[in-house]
Amino acid sequence: MKLITCLCRGEERVGALTEEGVAFLPYPDMNTLIETLPPAAFAAASTAKPVPLEDVTLLAPIPRPRQDVICLGMNYRDHEKEAARYDAEAFTKEKPAAVYFSKRVSRAGDPDGTIPRYKGLVERLDYEAELAVIIGKTARNVKAEEAGAYIFGYTVLNDVSARDLQTGHKQWYFGKGLDGFTPMGPCILTADEGIAFPPALDISCAVNGEERQHSNTSLLIHGIPEIIEELSAGMTLLPGTVIATGTPAGVGMGFEPPRFLEAGDVVECTIQNIGTLRSTVR
Repeated sequence: MKLITCLCRGEERVGALTEEGVAFLPYPDMNTLIETLPPAAFAAASTAKPVPLEDVTLLAPIPRPRQDVICLGMNYRDHEKEAARYDAEAFTKEKPAAVYFSKRVSRAGDPDGTIPRYKGLVERLDYEAELAVIIGKTARNVKAEEAGAYIFGYTVLNDVSARDLQTGHKQWYFGKGLDGFTPMGPCILTADEGIAFPPALDISCAVNGEERQHSNTSLLIHGIPEIIEELSAGMTLLPGTVIATGTPAGVGMGFEPPRFLEAGDVVECTIQNIGTLRSTVR
């Protein structure tokens, strides 16, 4: 099932996509839905007649995550190589361990929304198409072979990055966490939808119609079961936790010369079975 958050007649609602449109669900927000219902109960939760999709405006499926998004850096081998080529001091890994960082999100960016340019603050604006995993129940000391049972679903996330801030500050929090730097959506594909675990989905990104990134989530260096086992060994992952699993090669800094985003550019991040997250740089 595909779940969305949307605006309908000025009211923020959560719902499920059906052949007839949007079936609204009786929960105040997506975080409450995630911690309340198992996916199998969604169909029974809606009794109202569906609303045509064209009558609503899509928002980020989790507009206000309860915690910072957990991210993985350099989690595809080809992106690890292009990052080190761009700035060896900033991106070369000395050990094979996963690189974790957090992304501050006061409000996630909407599908068909905008990415702020921050002219005067940011000179090297970049994109990163990523598969985001959403935790469905409290996870602590979870073994890799049990990880699938803790996943609520998946969405598309663009880990927008200010490369000059990221490398200039010698850590990634500021360059990754500016307002508007976490577009998300267009929906959540629930984990019961019949895709294999761990998911092997095509992932791509196009800028102004030109494909820049293309890979498959089966090529993650550190897979989703490993990520959940390692993180939950030392921190509690609450329902609604968003984990961005990393981006493949083809980001702007990976080109020679680099091809960073400019005002007016349209970025489309697509993941098989989930959909396309479209953003315009303003």
